[in-house]
Amino acid sequence: MMERINAAKAAPEAYKIMHQFEKYAKTTGFDQSLIELIKIRASQINGCAFCLDMHTKDARANGETEQRIYCLNAWRESPFYSDAERAALELTEAVTLVADKRVPDELYHRVRQHFDEKQYVDLIIIINTINSWNRLSISMNSVPGDYQPGQK
Repeated sequence: MMERINAAKAAPEAYKIMHQFEKYAKTTGFDQSLIELIKIRASQINGCAFCLDMHTKDARANGETEQRIYCLNAWRESPFYSDAERAALELTEAVTLVADKRVPDELYHRVRQHFDEKQYVDLIIIINTINSWNRLSISMNSVPGDYQPGQK
């Protein structure tokens, strides 16, 4: 597998903008564990090996358990996630698959039981950011494996 284009080198200004979204996510007050779970789940759905490699490593570096990482694809059947995490993961799936699933009112109300208005918007920004990274990485044929936590 070979990288098609190094997008960061080809379009550095675009990458700066993408990194601003990442910086914003750190200001939201969400636990880094939740942010990484969102990133992993969206990357699983999108089939982005590069992002899965990165965010599972970041999750581990932040203290996430192997059990929660391994079972994330089956979070509905696993008792390892809080109700707030479950709501965020369901929202992640709906937004990632928005053309198919939309974001139904029932889901919006479930999410709002755990997150206020600004947090809801912040979740959507985080979900959209990882979906954008997934699409960039897949389109550029970014090669997984070499990333180490702290390299971002």
